[in-house]
Amino acid sequence: MTSSDGFTSPPPPRPPRAPGSQSARPADQSQAAVDLLEVVRGELSAVSLPLALPGAGQARTEVRNAVAQLDDYILPRYRSLDAPLLAVVGGSTGAGKSTLVNALVGHPVTRSGAIRPTTRQPILLHHPADADWFEGQRVLPTLSRIRGTVSAEPVPASRAGATPDAEAISSLVLVADQAVPQGIALLDAPDVDSISDDNRRLAGQLLAAADLWVFVTTANRYADAVPWKLLLDASSRDIMVAVVLDRVPADAEAEVSADLRALLQKEGLGAAGLFIVPETDLDSLGMLPPYSVEPLRDWLRDLAADAAGRAEIARRTLNGTVKALAGRVGAVAEAVQEQERVADSLRSDAEAAYRAGVARILDATKDGALLRGEVLARWQDFVGTGEFFRTLEQNIGRFRDRVGAFFRGEPTPAVRVEVAIETGLQAVIVDEAANAGEETDQRWRSDPAGRHLLGTDDLSGTSPGFADVAAAEIRAWQAGLMELIRTEGQGKRTQARWLSFGINGLGAALMIVVFSMTAGLTGLEIGVAGGTAVVGQKLLEAVFGEDAVRRLAQRARDDLHTRCQRLLQAEQQKFLERLPAGAADASRVLADRAAALARLADRT
Repeated sequence: MTSSDGFTSPPPPRPPRAPGSQSARPADQSQAAVDLLEVVRGELSAVSLPLALPGAGQARTEVRNAVAQLDDYILPRYRSLDAPLLAVVGGSTGAGKSTLVNALVGHPVTRSGAIRPTTRQPILLHHPADADWFEGQRVLPTLSRIRGTVSAEPVPASRAGATPDAEAISSLVLVADQAVPQGIALLDAPDVDSISDDNRRLAGQLLAAADLWVFVTTANRYADAVPWKLLLDASSRDIMVAVVLDRVPADAEAEVSADLRALLQKEGLGAAGLFIVPETDLDSLGMLPPYSVEPLRDWLRDLAADAAGRAEIARRTLNGTVKALAGRVGAVAEAVQEQERVADSLRSDAEAAYRAGVARILDATKDGALLRGEVLARWQDFVGTGEFFRTLEQNIGRFRDRVGAFFRGEPTPAVRVEVAIETGLQAVIVDEAANAGEETDQRWRSDPAGRHLLGTDDLSGTSPGFADVAAAEIRAWQAGLMELIRTEGQGKRTQARWLSFGINGLGAALMIVVFSMTAGLTGLEIGVAGGTAVVGQKLLEAVFGEDAVRRLAQRARDDLHTRCQRLLQAEQQKFLERLPAGAADASRVLADRAAALARLADRT
């Protein structure tokens, strides 16, 4: 509506809901809402989004903003629906915010001038009776409190204000003033487009903590992009907005106000109040004439005087803010899900590479490859050739006696077989671990997120000391084989003599049987390696029996498989430990929270 002075004023606040409606929420329902919001805050605080993915930076900002709004506005307002309304006066640099606030209270209380940024520290004006609502950390808990005073003597606006430190932006200056109506507080915020990054962030934080906005712009800047971005945010929160069009030339008032009203209507802000402050000279104290802000002052006083109307505004803003928070949490859930997907992919790449390395090691132990070279030579030294084999073929009984004597006289060659096997197997394990490291490094570096996690570190190859760890594991495996043989021979009293004299030899024979498959050998190697393996198998069968030998060989293979898996799984940790350690199903949990917040907003 338009007053007799020609100023456009907003429609009155929505009437309060009838008694017994959803506005009169039971205490337990309110507490349940607070409990949910606190849980959401804790879960958002735990979100880190460490992977370098598209949109991750923006998602991190959304997380910080959501946590800040929960602390600054949503939780405090939910706990105190009857607290005074917080009207934040915001706008662009030089729009006249501080001058407007001074005019609303009738004397200079905030700093204004030509130096930018003009509002360096937020100043909150409230009625003295409302001091308790703001002196604690109920709202904006991250800002410390400074008690400001209003000078009894007239002070020019350029020297007024309660800003003790022009550089400080971590505190809130509280000024109690009788001219501010009880039930509503005015907060003079920094410029939303300030040259100071800190000021811009603080302005956004303060606007997010508001119950209603008094948004100040000028006749020549009302279409700027930055203010409109914030106004659209207000629209998404369904927050009550009063737009003040400042310094409007008399001959342009009708045209400019009509254009601005059309823009507001187009962007879903048609219900916003529009107030026109005409272009006029300031007095000696830098003050606007009282009549220029009378419609806005009356509107604020009417809001303050209507307790039910204030509660309705608080609920309306709270409802819209919780609904917007639900959308924000849902977006964060999607960002977390993408982080989980990429992390799972990188984890799978590492695990697949090292799993393939284990498979190649086991293939090398089964296809006869380890019976080449030094191992084959040491085994041949141990069992001998020629007459030894002919005796084995002619008389297995006589062979048993010869073996006993052989073990009693030649224990050292068996140990040399063990050492050769250890050396050969170690070389295979180290080589395949290095191959797995190289493959994982290549896979990760082909992905931006993996490349970011690796940075300049080279994790290809093996970790320092891995060869020694592998050798120790092989020796532990060999010792386990010896223990298997001792355990198996305990019930064979007639062969106790062989066990006591030939434990190393029998262990060497069992290792050869484990490695006796000859699929990887060709030509003469098949005959030589195969023949020597037969010697080992016949020797073991003579002592333990055929079934026992198969069982021992299988247990030895299984134990070797387990140890190789353990070695390479430990080695892959140098990659996996770089992945974020997030909670299981964090994205699903956040998506559920978003749905719960949406339901809460519908009930508010």
